Amino acid sequence: MDIITSTSNQGIKNVKTMLAKAKARRQQQAFVVEGPRMVLETPEGFLREVYISQSYIEKSGETVQDFERRFGDKLRVVNDSVMNHMSDTETPQGILAVVTQPAYELSDLMADDKPLLMVLENVQDPGNLGTIFRTAEGAGVNGIIMSADTVDIFNPKTVRSTMGSLYRMPFVISSNLTETIDELQQQGVKFYAAHLAGEKYYDSYDYTGATGFLIGNEGNGLTDAIADKADEYVKIPMGGKLESLNAAMAAGVLMYEANRQRRI
Repeated sequence: MDIITSTSNQGIKNVKTMLAKAKARRQQQAFVVEGPRMVLETPEGFLREVYISQSYIEKSGETVQDFERRFGDKLRVVNDSVMNHMSDTETPQGILAVVTQPAYELSDLMADDKPLLMVLENVQDPGNLGTIFRTAEGAGVNGIIMSADTVDIFNPKTVRSTMGSLYRMPFVISSNLTETIDELQQQGVKFYAAHLAGEKYYDSYDYTGATGFLIGNEGNGLTDAIADKADEYVKIPMGGKLESLNAAMAAGVLMYEANRQRRI
């Protein structure tokens, strides 16, 4: 197999473009994952191209032929300088892949007769979004709905912070969050918003039926338009001089309270 030694290679340039530009990811319906964990957890049918550095092969104790048997014609071997050039991380791990974006419909999130859903409006921090995905998987959430202005789930920082949950947590990006909530309410989903105007604590409500939690922007919270859609405002106890929790932390508190109730 020929080793790619030039950063002007079209495939290498395309990886760099997809790492940098959401538009390119949308147009190609693909994104880039880095590191052995993310690459090896990728469902085989989603892999488009796999790039491995020479040093990664040497450290693995395997041969190029071993990797060819695993990845077939999707495998590309590059020298270390090319891998360093194309990687989005400061310390490249020597393996990355171009992956097809998962796609879901709202009906996929509603497959359970009593779904547990997270609805995110304009969450901007990649770490927060990734943490919410990971926590949602752990808490047994059925799906995540994001407003179109939420940080791109396929942003390389967000992808890393999901630590693989991106492959297992169904999600939908809504172009009109108000209409999406209306549609779900018509299907029996009751929505709860963590809100300063909440009169009762979050653990005072029953989340064992079809439930959705509304989580807003880190700095500004939910817009009035989305907060007004909530069936109930709930509050989370705050000690000291705090007014609110980090968005991912608040989401985690609510998700695991629903998980606790459903286990009981």
